[in-house]
Amino acid sequence: MTLARNFAVRLAEVERRIAEACRRAGRSRGEVNVIAVTKYVTADEAVRLVEAGIVHIGENRWPDAREKAEKLAGRATLHFIGTLQTRKVRHVVGRFQYIHSLDRLSLAEEIEKRAAALGVAVPCFLQVNVSGEATKHGVAPEELFRLAEGLRGLSHVRPVGLMTMAPHESDPERTRPVFRELRRLLAELNARAILDHELTELSMGMSNDFEVAVEEGATWVRLGGVLVGQAGPAGDGAEGAPASGDGERSGESWESSTAF
Repeated sequence: MTLARNFAVRLAEVERRIAEACRRAGRSRGEVNVIAVTKYVTADEAVRLVEAGIVHIGENRWPDAREKAEKLAGRATLHFIGTLQTRKVRHVVGRFQYIHSLDRLSLAEEIEKRAAALGVAVPCFLQVNVSGEATKHGVAPEELFRLAEGLRGLSHVRPVGLMTMAPHESDPERTRPVFRELRRLLAELNARAILDHELTELSMGMSNDFEVAVEEGATWVRLGGVLVGQAGPAGDGAEGAPASGDGERSGESWESSTAF
């Protein structure tokens, strides 16, 4: 089966599952966006995925994403979903339309500097470590509001919502409290009116748990293995990748050892 055909089959199944989750939650299917995580997909394969109908592409690291960013420029919306070091911001801003991993003021200030130089505003998700796991990046929930306060003077950094990663659970239902808490934090952040606009987006849910995330209000789900399949010699269960085979779990220990 060709990559495009295999992807079309996988996409149809993902669409069915999202639609069912939306139905259970009383939501419209149009409220949920799908990001294809292409960490283990070549640049040419990523182009074929876009030609087959994918709109949003997510990448964890610049070295892996460089060729894809060049080939997909103007053809897809690119999302940077991995741990981002301040010294690498110059590679991301201007090439990626969204950043999902803003978790500290020093990073926001570097994004502001680069975006101002390019004359662009960068939509960003504030990454929150809701689960409190040491292996995950993200601001602690109790520090979220302080981070938001620090963003008020940065006119080229445009917060749009929150992002989190739940623990990888054999029973996806056990991730529900994490997603529910992120939704609560978004509501509290808006109620406090710290920023001059309302945040509306929730980036949460991956291959193992995206249906639960949708039921809890996700507006963006980041899907690797369940959507694009496993690719590359490492395979889905290889050391250094999550058991689900996604390459989606940006910010975990396997990622931080090679943090961008």
